[in-house]
Amino acid sequence: MEIVTTIAPIALALIMLGLGASLTVKDFTRVFNHPKEFFVGLICQLVVLPVIGYLLIIILRTPVELALGVMLIAAAPGGVTSNILTKFADGDVALSISLTAFSSLISIVSVPYIVFLSIDLFDITYVEKEISMLGISLKMFFVVTLPVLIGMIVRRFADNFILNNIKIINRTSIVLFVIVFVAIYVEEWDSIVMFLTKAGVVAFSLNVIMMIVGFYVAKFFATGVAQRRCISLECGLQNGTLAVFVGIQLFGQNMTYMVPTAAYALIMMTTSLVFVYLVRKKT
Repeated sequence: MEIVTTIAPIALALIMLGLGASLTVKDFTRVFNHPKEFFVGLICQLVVLPVIGYLLIIILRTPVELALGVMLIAAAPGGVTSNILTKFADGDVALSISLTAFSSLISIVSVPYIVFLSIDLFDITYVEKEISMLGISLKMFFVVTLPVLIGMIVRRFADNFILNNIKIINRTSIVLFVIVFVAIYVEEWDSIVMFLTKAGVVAFSLNVIMMIVGFYVAKFFATGVAQRRCISLECGLQNGTLAVFVGIQLFGQNMTYMVPTAAYALIMMTTSLVFVYLVRKKT
C-alpha cells in the first residue's frame, strides 16, 4: 500500500492548491448576501450527512472494520468535482464554490472531531497509531488549509493566468483524484472484493439518501431550483482523497477502512452523472 500512502497526501495538497487558485475573497463574503442557502447546504454537509451515515451503519449492521471508513467519507466535505458538476447541472455555481471554500477550511476541525467521536461510539480498537485530534488537525492544516491559502495568494497576483487555465487546473484535480483511487483498487482489490457487498450497500444508501435529503431540504428552505441542485450535489459528492489521507494517519498500512471510501468514490460519480443527466433533460 506504499503507493497510496505516498501519493495521497501529495495529491490532496495539489487538489487543495487548485481549489485555492479557483477562489477569491468574494467566494467567502458572498454568503452574507444569501445566508439561508449557504447555511442549509453547510448544515446538510457537516451535520446531517454524518448523522445519516451513523444511522445507516446501525440499521445495516455494517461490520465494525468498515464503520469508520463510512464515517470518514461522510465527514469529508466535497471538493472541486461538486463545483464542476453543479455547473453541468445548471445549479448555483457561486453557492457551490462558497460551500466548498468554507467546508474545506472547517474540515480541519470537523473531520477529526467526527472521526474521533466515531471511534468512541463504535468502540473501535484497531487504530494502530497513537495520534490526537490536534495532531490530525495540524496535519490537515498543512495539506488542506495551507495549500488553499497559497492557491488564493497565487490567484491574487496571477489572476489572468489562473482564469485562462482554470479548466486545466480543475481537470488536473480530477485526474489526481482518479489516480489515488485507481491505486487503491489495484493494491487493495482482494480486500475490496471481500467487503464489496457490505461496503457497497451502505455507500450507495448514504449517497442516494443524502442527495435526496439535500434536494428536498433545499426545496423547503432555499429559494430556487438552482440552489436545490447545488445542495443536492454538495451532499452527494465527498472528498475521497481527504478521507484517504486522514485514514492513513490513523491506520497506516491497514487499509480495510478504505473499502467504503473506494466504493463511495465510484458510486458518487455514477449517481451524480445520472442526476446531472436527469435535471438537464427536464430543462
